[in-house]
Amino acid sequence: MKVWIIGSYGIVSTTAMVGAKNIEKGYDEFTGLVSELPHFNNLKKNISSGFEFGGHEVRMKENAYEAALEHWELNRHFDKSFLETVRDDLERIVAKPGTALNCGTGLSELGELKTLEDDGLNLREIADTLISDMKKFADEETVVINIASTEPLPNYSKDIHGSIEGFERAIDDNKKEYISASMLYAYGALKLGLPYANFTPSAGSSIPALKELAIKNRVPHAGNDGKTGETLVKTTLAPMFAYRNLKILGWMGYNILGDFDGKVLSHNDNKESKVFSKDSVLEKILGESPYSITEIEYFPSLVDNKMAFDFIHFRGFLGTAMKFYFIWDAIDAIVAAPLIIDLARFLIFAKKKGQYGVVKELGFFFKSPMDTDIVNTHKQFEILVDWFRGLQ
Repeated sequence: MKVWIIGSYGIVSTTAMVGAKNIEKGYDEFTGLVSELPHFNNLKKNISSGFEFGGHEVRMKENAYEAALEHWELNRHFDKSFLETVRDDLERIVAKPGTALNCGTGLSELGELKTLEDDGLNLREIADTLISDMKKFADEETVVINIASTEPLPNYSKDIHGSIEGFERAIDDNKKEYISASMLYAYGALKLGLPYANFTPSAGSSIPALKELAIKNRVPHAGNDGKTGETLVKTTLAPMFAYRNLKILGWMGYNILGDFDGKVLSHNDNKESKVFSKDSVLEKILGESPYSITEIEYFPSLVDNKMAFDFIHFRGFLGTAMKFYFIWDAIDAIVAAPLIIDLARFLIFAKKKGQYGVVKELGFFFKSPMDTDIVNTHKQFEILVDWFRGLQ
């Protein structure tokens, strides 16, 4: 199985690589991997057991080992023996220069960047370079997954984003103000017939033009925004209030995080799409929008340890107001990385079973799943299991 990662040198990406390559070498502790649950026992019979990684990156390092070591030195997020066991494998993973087109002011926090725009390429040249890189890497079991930094909300135009004809015309006419990096990566993957997952809140393959392309080329894709922390708890807990007919009066979520993700999200243009993704789930579950506050703030010393403080004000029998509090405190890469492996496995499975277009049954993995308003974690898991069993 081959996985082409957009944002190859990030902490989630490199942690996924470390975990996958250790599994390849015989590590058999699968905690955190949904695809290893008994419900999906036959999944791995449909895909190869090995892992090969490549990808695009704008924050250039010598190789994936150097990037992984930098993250490890900041976070100590797993026993270092896991990293050293696969050092040779990671040193062979060298990312290709990518694009940062319309990725927002937050990208300046990532340090010195190397992008295709630096070479003066126009949109068509950038798109063709991305496609060429993916094509050289790909085989019949290849998935493209976007784990890059969150982009601002796009400058939307129906004429451009509404059809593949309009989208490709905009590329040829070099209308850079309308095309973001995530769209170009998704376009490249779908153009090549490679299954694609958008683990970020960025637009990616969610625009109508790229949904059309996925149908035309019979490619499965899924997204958006991996559900790994506070929103996972929110979409699991909020249904409880609905089931017991308890009225939520207000929900406050205050998130603090460090690392490069936190630096990027400290910029309002990048933060806006992330807040929207996190804040929209209550209405979908409750059928109404209670008063809510969603804050995301950069807290440097936490590095990849993300924390959320949530306060829920609710009303019960006889009009009595009550309160519920919770704190989420987790290493984000550790909860997110196994989902990268899961999504790669499920998308390859989907392709082999003839699935194409938006695979909304993979919504279990996302905050803002495409083509469905179901964000209730319990229902999402049931849908995933039923979908898998139905394709056996």
